Amino acid sequence: MIKPTKLLPFFVLFIFALNSSCETKKETATTSTTENYNLKETPFKLWTWITAEKTRTDDSFDEEFKKYGDNGLNAILINTYGDPELLARLVPIAKKHNLEVHAWMFTMNRPGDKIAEQHPEWYAVSRDGKSCFDDPPYVGYYKWLCPTRKESREHILRLIEGLAKVEGVASFHLDYIRYSDIFLPIGLLPKYDLEQETELPEYDFCYCDVCTSEFEKEHHKNPNNFINPAIDMEWKNFRLNKVKAIVDEAYRITHENNKILTAAVFPYPEMADHMVRQRWDKWNIDAVLPMIYNKFYNEEIDWIGYATKQGVEDLKGRNTELHTGIYVPEMTTNQLTEAIHQARSNGANGVSFFDGPAITDDQWQVIKASQNPK
Repeated sequence: MIKPTKLLPFFVLFIFALNSSCETKKETATTSTTENYNLKETPFKLWTWITAEKTRTDDSFDEEFKKYGDNGLNAILINTYGDPELLARLVPIAKKHNLEVHAWMFTMNRPGDKIAEQHPEWYAVSRDGKSCFDDPPYVGYYKWLCPTRKESREHILRLIEGLAKVEGVASFHLDYIRYSDIFLPIGLLPKYDLEQETELPEYDFCYCDVCTSEFEKEHHKNPNNFINPAIDMEWKNFRLNKVKAIVDEAYRITHENNKILTAAVFPYPEMADHMVRQRWDKWNIDAVLPMIYNKFYNEEIDWIGYATKQGVEDLKGRNTELHTGIYVPEMTTNQLTEAIHQARSNGANGVSFFDGPAITDDQWQVIKASQNPK
């Protein structure tokens, strides 16, 4: 995977925002086929996302995980760059501090993937004919694979299976399980001097030969000939369903390995559909962690409650939990308190904080206190 020193500073400010549900559930166990994991073990779950480097010592991880456990966290989502050995090494350290471990992986966006890089044809192609292999949109690490092509799909699913087999892991956690952004969050547009009032060709994916030929075979029309592809619902649904197919297969793989399936998703389904071709309320999945990062959308704290409620409503009737993702940098303690309240009071099953190392001492006090609200 991409070197951490190159990825993380920009990642914290941008990458998740580019990624970047149901009525409150009864206190019953999920119908998952897993043997050892019940989503409802914790009434209101507290999570965080972290990235692990294999060069770190076990003692340094122990110190970090102790802080998380001592301050009330229940679960950590760990990005090991797809490394099952590192993940297996971290599981017992986390469990020592009563933390669940969830295997977090970049899914369709695969920067630094040495196997994929040997196959340029696996990469998604924009409407103006540019491949993510050598001409990625927005930023250099936007290396999106095509979800339709058999070989790229199988590669992704093999990576999922490798992490899902690690003993002691609670779930496999899908990230970047979507297409590249057709629209950026509004708060990020000035950083790129962009206006996105329509679906622009350079940000519209995937138009590779496999996608367009398969669609034409099914629907007797070719997307390359559309005057305005944005209004063709079959073409949009074709792509939504290609992402769903990978999620559904990941669900099968994880459950066969006695794990559940979770995912980081965009704020609520209609918004995710519009921005990144992601309709997560249709997926076979145990829990979603929508990244309701109000700052990136120029929204106030109460928007966290609005977006949470939208997701909860859209998941009604499905056995899927929703845990609200909160972006903590630059958030005051009062704002963080209100953000957690907005999530809880609008039906979330928990909250996840991006990301662990960014949480300040004052914020930790708020998080710990949130486990026992007045």
